[in-house]
Amino acid sequence: MTSLERRSRIQAILSESDHPISASTLAKQFGVSRQTIVGDVSLLRASGDPIIATLRGYEYDKGNGNEAILVCRHFPSDTAKEMKLIVDNGGVIKDVIVDHPLYGHLKGELQISTVGDINLFMGKLKQQEGHLLSELTGGVHMHTIGYDTPEQLKAIRTALKEAGFLYE
Repeated sequence: MTSLERRSRIQAILSESDHPISASTLAKQFGVSRQTIVGDVSLLRASGDPIIATLRGYEYDKGNGNEAILVCRHFPSDTAKEMKLIVDNGGVIKDVIVDHPLYGHLKGELQISTVGDINLFMGKLKQQEGHLLSELTGGVHMHTIGYDTPEQLKAIRTALKEAGFLYE
């Protein structure tokens, strides 16, 4: 199988799937390294495929339509609480963005929509002894939030403001 054929199969698999598929799973299926799959997906994304990376694997962006960027600030210890306020009010945390003084806009894909996703993120953060992007900017960061109704966005804003997380 050529790399072009493999990328075509990856497109088909992801478009037919109703759940994210990890690079490791795809690598096993095609008998290649995980890094080869990461490269294939990068090439597909560069050519315009709306593939997103989630905590659970790759999937096509289903496009919610309603999005807002909210600016927040909090300590790292408040990360799970912030995420839960957003998710509990019907939001999807699509990403985190910081404005770094040297590199400019740094963006991390999140795609967090459930408490399970929050727990997975926090578990990986702890396991990998990682650092949050917001630690680079004194806690100030932005999230692209997906939502269904204006009422959900209002509830998310209110919850974040009441918790002292909304940066205004």
